[in-house]
Amino acid sequence: MQGGYEALKTVYGQSLSKRYEREIRALFAEARGRVGAFRKDSMDSPSGSTATLSRMSGQLRQLQAKPTAAQQGAVLLGMDRDAWTNLDSSDRLKFDDVLEQLLKGLEPSCLEEQNFCVSFFRLGVDMSQSQNSSQLDSLSEGGIGRQDEVRSLMKELFGALETELNSFLAQHERIDSFCVMHILVRLSEHVSSTQDSGSFLHQTLAAALVASKQNLDRLMRAQIDSVHACPPPKRSKCGVLPFVSNFQELAAIAESVFRESSRRADLDRWYGRLIRAVIDQVSVTGQQHQKTPLEVVQMENFHHLHALLMRLKLAGLESEKREVKQKYNEALKAYVTRYFGQPLIKLNQFFGGVQSKVAQGVREAEMGYQHAFSKQELRKVIKEYPGKEVKKGLDTLYKKVEKHLCEEENLLQVVWRAMQEEFIMQYKSIEEMIQRCYPGAMITLEFTIDDLLRFFSEIARSH
Repeated sequence: MQGGYEALKTVYGQSLSKRYEREIRALFAEARGRVGAFRKDSMDSPSGSTATLSRMSGQLRQLQAKPTAAQQGAVLLGMDRDAWTNLDSSDRLKFDDVLEQLLKGLEPSCLEEQNFCVSFFRLGVDMSQSQNSSQLDSLSEGGIGRQDEVRSLMKELFGALETELNSFLAQHERIDSFCVMHILVRLSEHVSSTQDSGSFLHQTLAAALVASKQNLDRLMRAQIDSVHACPPPKRSKCGVLPFVSNFQELAAIAESVFRESSRRADLDRWYGRLIRAVIDQVSVTGQQHQKTPLEVVQMENFHHLHALLMRLKLAGLESEKREVKQKYNEALKAYVTRYFGQPLIKLNQFFGGVQSKVAQGVREAEMGYQHAFSKQELRKVIKEYPGKEVKKGLDTLYKKVEKHLCEEENLLQVVWRAMQEEFIMQYKSIEEMIQRCYPGAMITLEFTIDDLLRFFSEIARSH
C-alpha cells in the first residue's frame, strides 16, 4: 500500500511538473512582453541586479563619460542626469502593474494545487492509520513534517517558479535600478496577505522579498558612494552639483512607491544618510573646485537643497532642513564678508585708529585735537571717496559677483542686496563715529544713503 502511494505521488509530480514548467515559462514570457518599454538588449543580458548594484559605485566615472546599453540600470545621484536610464514614471508604473498581475496570477494556481495535493495525497497522515479522523483533522494545524512533505512536492511541481521569478526581477532591476522599490513593496504586500505562511508560494515570495530588501540597501549604499565619488564640474561656474539636483528625482520616485506602503520605514532610514552625504560632499566639492569660491558652491547648493526639502516635506528630516538653511545663510554672509570687504577702507582704518585712542583713554569729543585724527585729516580721507568713485568700485564688484554665480539659482540679486545692506551698515557706523568724535564740525561723507541706494539700483539694472 505504502509503495503504491509513493509511486503514485512520484508519477503525479513528474507528469505535472513538466506541464507547470511550460505554463510558468509562458506566464513570465507574457509578462516580459507586456513590459514593452524596456530595452530588449538589457533584458536579454545575463547579469543579475545584485552584481549591477554592487558595481555601480566603481563604474561612476565611466558612466558619466558615456552610458552604454549594459549600464542602463545605473541611476545614481552622483551621475549627470543625461546619463540616467531613459525611462520615465509611466515605464515604472507599467512594470509595477505587470508585476502585480503576475503575482496575482500565481497565487490561485499554487494554492489550489497545494490544497489538492494535501487533500488527495493526505500529506502528513500516517497511511496505516488513515481512518483515524483526528489525524485527518490535524492537517489543518500544520506541523513540521506535514509542511516538509507539502513543500517537497510543490517544489517538484513548481520547480521553475523560483528561477523564473528571480530572473524576471533581476532583469528589470538591471534595466532600471529603481524597480527594486516597486519589487520590495509588491512582494511585501503579497507575503503579508498570504493566508498560509507555511505554503510553498509564501516561502518563495518571502525569499524574493529578503533579496529585494538587500538590493534596496545596496542601491542606497551605491547612491551614497556615488555622491562621495562625484568629481567637481569642469565648467568655470560650479553651479548646482548633480547629487543635489538629482536628489529631487530620487525622492519623487521613492515617494510615489513608498508613500502608502508598510515598508515606508525602510526608505526613511536611508533618507537621513543620503542627505548627510549630500551636505558633507557640497563642502568637499567646493574646496576642490578650481574657479568657483567655496562660499558660492555652498551658498548655491544649500539654497537649492533647502528649497527642495521644503517642497518634498519629508518626515524625519526637519533637523537636516534647518541645518541646510543655516549653512546657506552662513555661506552668504561669508561670501559678502570676503568679497565686499570694506569699500571705504581708508575711512575704516582712520576710525580704527580713533577707537585705539579711545581705548587708551582719549575722550571721543577731544579726538579733533589729536594731530593724526584732526578734522583736517578726516576731511582729506573723506575726499578720497566721492560718489562717482564709490559707484565705480561697486560696478566692478558687481561684475565679479556676476562671474561667480550661476544663472540657475538666481541668487545674484540676493547677494547684491546683502552687499547693499552691509555697505549701509558700514556707512551708518562711520557717520555715527563722526558725530560722536567731531560734534558740530559739519563733516559728512560726500554721498548719502539715498545715493548708495541709487548706485546699487542703477548698477543692477544696467547689467
